Amino acid sequence: MSNRRVVITGGAGFLGSHLAGACLARGDEVIVIDNLITGNPDNIAALPRDNLTIIKQDVTTFLAIDGPVDMVLHFASPASPIDYLKLPIQTLKVGSLGTHNALGLAKAKEARFVLASTSEVYGDPQVHPQSEDYWGHVNPVGPRGVYDEAKRFGEAMTMAYQRYHGLETRIVRIFNTYGPRMRLHDGRVVPAFISQALEKKPLTVFGDGKQTRSFCFVSDLVDGILRLADSDHTTPMNIGNPDEFTILQLAEILSEITGLSLDITYHELPVDDPKVRQPDITLAKTILGWEPQVGLRDGLTHTLDWFSKVN
Repeated sequence: MSNRRVVITGGAGFLGSHLAGACLARGDEVIVIDNLITGNPDNIAALPRDNLTIIKQDVTTFLAIDGPVDMVLHFASPASPIDYLKLPIQTLKVGSLGTHNALGLAKAKEARFVLASTSEVYGDPQVHPQSEDYWGHVNPVGPRGVYDEAKRFGEAMTMAYQRYHGLETRIVRIFNTYGPRMRLHDGRVVPAFISQALEKKPLTVFGDGKQTRSFCFVSDLVDGILRLADSDHTTPMNIGNPDEFTILQLAEILSEITGLSLDITYHELPVDDPKVRQPDITLAKTILGWEPQVGLRDGLTHTLDWFSKVN
């Protein structure tokens, strides 16, 4: 499916800009909406301009687009702990008011709606790996709750629009993703480790480093998202890499790639930090025929090369 008119909220962000590029590459007209609080104009500067419109706007205000719209991809939100802990109320507002406005735009245009949700809806999980039928273990009043609950609310509102208004909706639960265009100091572990490695500083590990994450390279994630967007699947779906690594293993792999002997400094584990994270991608494999293609070493090498060139 191509040659459609697609609105991407948060389209100047890390994931949003990669989605915009993929949609343009397949022949879509793309309208990016971003208030640039965490997005970066440099992320979309190199994209072809012929079928690209950029609107600077906060999606918590009313959204109006002239002409037809075929799909609304709602990806606006702070996504790194540094951002949502610094911007807690804005994070809650974009997950609630912003989702409401984006759904309203999709309803008015009779467009398909795709919500960017997150593995954080599972919280600090008591089920491992996490499948879509797990309801999660979230602390709603902890500091991370502003992000977790904003996304959980967004899922609930999306399903309400599907059931009450008959809107075509898709929900993607995104697991840890990395790649070019991440901010070097955005607080997530991959860019944090890379920035420290480039500066030949010790790697910062929280807790004992035995907590796990599953890292998906951005091109794999975008492929999965667009397959879901074009599918008939209407309930939440995990898109992520099921290969699970401890944080210490990630540090070891980065040391091997850089050829550096990287020291480690240990710090106290943040409140409600998940101990494990691994997607069950049975649904994605079965329904979409999707699974990741880029291994962690290759993805890290590509990401490190990109950061080395732009910093």
